[in-house]
Amino acid sequence: MSDWLFIGLFAALVVLLLLTVFGFAVYSGLFTDVVVSAGLPPISNITVAYKFQVGPYGDCGRLFTESCSISPKLYSIAIYYDNPHTVDPEKCRYAVGRILSEGEEKPSEEVVRIFLKYGFKIFNFPAASHVVMATFPYTTPLSIHLAVNRVHPSLDMYIKERKLCAHPRLEIYKGDKIYFVCPLARQGDFYVPEMKELEEKSRAAAEIEDAQTDITGADTLTETSSISIETTAESRETSVATSILSPTTSGHSRDEADNRSEHSYSESGASGSSFEELELEANGDGMESSVEDQDTTKAKWTKEPIALEKERGEE
Repeated sequence: MSDWLFIGLFAALVVLLLLTVFGFAVYSGLFTDVVVSAGLPPISNITVAYKFQVGPYGDCGRLFTESCSISPKLYSIAIYYDNPHTVDPEKCRYAVGRILSEGEEKPSEEVVRIFLKYGFKIFNFPAASHVVMATFPYTTPLSIHLAVNRVHPSLDMYIKERKLCAHPRLEIYKGDKIYFVCPLARQGDFYVPEMKELEEKSRAAAEIEDAQTDITGADTLTETSSISIETTAESRETSVATSILSPTTSGHSRDEADNRSEHSYSESGASGSSFEELELEANGDGMESSVEDQDTTKAKWTKEPIALEKERGEE
């Protein structure tokens, strides 16, 4: 009897534990509907203390903890500049910090001094005119993980379906809510100086690479052109010498030249027929006329060498 009682108590404890975990997840926002909309931002212009990092977004928790320990009463903010699904996690760029003031309010000089002491930098973000935005309850630490897995995919779908240009992605932890904000205009104003510097270096490197590619391409083109010219000159001299030394050989070379000319013409004709097809489609004639013209042209160029051979045989 005691064994059954022990098993019953253990089962009851397991059920209570599962119910507690489930209730905790629901309270954290497990079944919260994610609504994405476009409109005015939840905050106006702000002054932030931040640290900039390059690396996986999963490592940003350390910066959140550090900034919160300096001033627990302020709101947290994070700015993510890269899409982790398309950019190597080791190359993702982000900034994390605290909001020192909002609107016309000026930040406390003492708070600014403390953040500067611990290696943070101060930057002002303007008030965005229009943003893509979503909210999620911030009631427990689990809310952060639920929000990351549920809100970001909804934002991606909303932006992709409407073909919007909305970046970077801001997370603002304000009160009992997490605000996800994507500016639709003046995106460059939300780039911290470190991010702007990286963008300028990347742009300069791309321009240098393009310039080197252009120079290499020009050199290759010049070399190829000179080689082709020399080859053409040599082939012409060889053809003339061969025709003088051996009339029979010159006849074969003429036939081969005719065949090459026919082949080249068919290739250029095929590419030309595509333009003709576009014109015919525009006029409503269709494909049949272009095919017939091409067959007629082929027949013309195959009959002429035969006629020449017959005339040569009769002579």
